[in-house]
Amino acid sequence: MAGKRKRANSSTDKKERRWSARVQELRQKAFDEKERLVRERVKLLNDKKSEELSVVDDSELHEKEEATVDGSPKQSTSPKKLTALQKGKLIASLNVKDVDEDTDAHLKVTKCLRFFNKHYLLSVQMIQSKAILYPRKRIGHLPGIAVGHRFFSRAEMCAVGLHNHWLNGIDYMGVEYKKEYREYELPLAVSIIMSGQYEDDLDNADTVTYTGQGGNNLTGNKRQVRDQLLERGNLALKNCCEYHVPVRVTRGHACTTSYSKKVYTYDGLYEVVKYWAQKGVSGFTFDVCFLSLQVNFVCGRIPKSTSEIEGLACEDISKGLEFKPIPATNRVDDQPVSPSGFTYIKSLMIEPNVKIPKSSTGCNCQGSCTDSKKCACAKLNGGNFPYVALNDGRLIEPRDVVFECGPHCGCGPECVNRTSQKRLRFHLEVFRSAKKGWAVRSWDYIPAGSPVCEYIGVLRRTADVDTISDNDYIFEIDCQQTMQGLDGRQRRLRDVAVPTNDKVSQSSEDENVPEFCIDAGSKGNVARFINHSCEPNLFVQCVLSSHQDLSLARVVLFAADNIPPLQELTYDYGYTLDSVHGPDGNVKKLTCYCGALNCRKRLY
Repeated sequence: MAGKRKRANSSTDKKERRWSARVQELRQKAFDEKERLVRERVKLLNDKKSEELSVVDDSELHEKEEATVDGSPKQSTSPKKLTALQKGKLIASLNVKDVDEDTDAHLKVTKCLRFFNKHYLLSVQMIQSKAILYPRKRIGHLPGIAVGHRFFSRAEMCAVGLHNHWLNGIDYMGVEYKKEYREYELPLAVSIIMSGQYEDDLDNADTVTYTGQGGNNLTGNKRQVRDQLLERGNLALKNCCEYHVPVRVTRGHACTTSYSKKVYTYDGLYEVVKYWAQKGVSGFTFDVCFLSLQVNFVCGRIPKSTSEIEGLACEDISKGLEFKPIPATNRVDDQPVSPSGFTYIKSLMIEPNVKIPKSSTGCNCQGSCTDSKKCACAKLNGGNFPYVALNDGRLIEPRDVVFECGPHCGCGPECVNRTSQKRLRFHLEVFRSAKKGWAVRSWDYIPAGSPVCEYIGVLRRTADVDTISDNDYIFEIDCQQTMQGLDGRQRRLRDVAVPTNDKVSQSSEDENVPEFCIDAGSKGNVARFINHSCEPNLFVQCVLSSHQDLSLARVVLFAADNIPPLQELTYDYGYTLDSVHGPDGNVKKLTCYCGALNCRKRLY
């Protein structure tokens, strides 16, 4: 129990304390040494005589509100006039600072550990209570966790109950589940994590040669240091094999942009086909289980090359135009045909009747734009840069329009305010889906705010494509309409300064209809294959870089969320229901197959 500190003016402090001659002598020596050091410091700092003891009071002997160590009140008398007893008391007060520093450090450590223990116990309470989504272990899938679901740490998997061990790769039921699973021999495995911790693991996506647990030195070099035993998780996997019980498989892979530096993907149920024991590369015996995928493989190991992909139809639909090849895969059709009927282009093609405004003046920054107060392009964006220099540039939030640096700016190509102009940074794949036709996904983790690709095609006047039928690749440039919130469009951050010069007048009689559009029907890039979703993971961003005409803004697709690898990329096409009419004037309807929980059921 900690006692309270006494007040300096309490009655008990006023009593005179008697000191032995030996104590007074020691205190006198200590004080004399302290006084000598103080005098030298005062002389160096002020170049005054050492006898001016008032300086000592200002620089070293600051009066304190708290009591001295021995409980006596502090004196304001000059040290030269103090008695031996008073000097002893004063030197004790000089040591208070050192004592307080040690005490403060001790208290900081204590408070830190208390803070840690508090949150540790809260996590234990969460595990032991119903705060865990599925606290009781169960066989098979867990409701709400679909194949392909990503977790950014093992703690997240523990929180929902998918895998209840923070470290062990095998999660299993023990004898406490005997009443619920009387028909099985326990222990029984329910989940394993493939994270590359064992040197003899072999992962072939839909089949896994899985090393049992134990014998690993857990230092990160994957080395076995002793034999494994047929117990605990190893025995649980053996029982799964004998009783034909499926096991949940989750794969972990490195991810530099994840807070845990890893991402874990739930890959579905696997069946333990067989098990055996053998000598490993380190000479120690380990248990091996061969697991085969029991359900349709949706999101497995990320391919390292096109040779690892099943149903490869084309190695690169861009034919070398993009920095990274874009393969096309088809596991739906009996014959894996590739996308056809279009020509891949990397930059916009301009129709002859479309006049592009002259290039803007630009900023005077050198190398890279860093000072938003001096950069002319930053002023157009409301006085700040829309991007942050993270992961090669990320957009902070959606805007009505983003003004990037252009050809007449003084900065170089690596400027953060040229983020959307940089080459394709993610390894994209075009794949055939069962109901939506061609679709797009990434082999890389895409951080939120990253530009994925620009919508490329032929820049045309909207009036010139009205008579074209069966062309689902028309993208209207509706930057002006979005800024005005017309026709139900969602307005965004409007902290921008839109110039009035170099404007091309709106020729359309209907202000709701954008004057220009991008036609990717016959010529386009990978963006033409990105499907609609009522709950998309991409958003459309209008960007101006070479000029400042809103009606001719570039259309760039950015990541709205942190998108894990192999998740389909989608954006909202923005159709208003009953807004599309056929040649006969009747309303056209198209079913939506996005599969979102809040799907509108119709695309238009």
